[in-house]
Amino acid sequence: MRHGGETDKFASQFPAAPTPWIDLSTGINPWPWKVPRHILDTQALLTTLPTQSDFDQARLSISKRINAEPDEVLPCPGSAMAIALLPQVIKARRVAILSPTYGDHDRAWRAAGAQVISTDDPLRYADSVDVIIICQPNNPDGRVFGTDAILAARDTLKARGGLLIVDQAYVEVAPELCLASHVSGGGLVVLRSLGKFYGLAGLRFGFLLGPPKVLKDLLTLLGDWPVSPFALKIVSELYEDDAFLAQTRDRLSQAAKRLDGIFSQADIDVVGGCDLFRFIRIPKSPGLWHHLGQAGLFVRQFEWSDTHLRIGLPPDTQAEIRLAAALKSWAVLSG
Repeated sequence: MRHGGETDKFASQFPAAPTPWIDLSTGINPWPWKVPRHILDTQALLTTLPTQSDFDQARLSISKRINAEPDEVLPCPGSAMAIALLPQVIKARRVAILSPTYGDHDRAWRAAGAQVISTDDPLRYADSVDVIIICQPNNPDGRVFGTDAILAARDTLKARGGLLIVDQAYVEVAPELCLASHVSGGGLVVLRSLGKFYGLAGLRFGFLLGPPKVLKDLLTLLGDWPVSPFALKIVSELYEDDAFLAQTRDRLSQAAKRLDGIFSQADIDVVGGCDLFRFIRIPKSPGLWHHLGQAGLFVRQFEWSDTHLRIGLPPDTQAEIRLAAALKSWAVLSG
């Protein structure tokens, strides 16, 4: 399984597991923004094409929230779509990508024929590659880079005609890391997602910030109506909800601390993450992954490591209890 959230495939591997399934594999907020009834009940949002006014209003709401200019914002049908298309509008021979990180970046650039350098320090390649890609904060380990180091690499790349691409799908839990205000300086593309912090992954909405030519060329590939009126209306209201932003940051922080307590009781090392997931280190992690699957708990494992797992936030007390019990029984079985 390349991603978290593939619950149908996962369930087929563990047909005898107790239900309901608890999906802790995605890093998605289990307490999403509630779509207002007046939006859900507006049939016209599902029967008409989006207008330029719909598009512009969503861009304005986004730009006001993140301190960017509206013309620097390009809504798209999920940041995964943008990741797949960027290699078609940014021509690059050599690309340095943080490793480990979200795997779709590597796959997209290799498929486009670029030479990909996988490294734990991609910023040091700013004077020798065409594109650098990092996640900030990183998925799956939560690593962050200093803003000064990021901007220095951006400036070096820009002077050579290159670009720095920063995936900020999880930045709402660490707003001090937001790079939106630096996009106007050029040389920088920022990817954002509605699916993680706001919990609306099924809406398939994301957006890019970047140079005008990149956005124009990408919009040509996306076509005339890349995002539905339903999604644009939600975004226009969601990004003006100050109360949800503050309350959710606090709620996620508290949930992450409770998750840390569960791991501490099980004597499991938390070695990274952010307030939407934790990255743990444990010997023979595939064994624990399988054990949790038998207990009806779906967590994220990685083909590149047999000592790490990523585990999202349990959605309620019962899920926390089931996770704690499964970890306790694993400790007994593994001796």
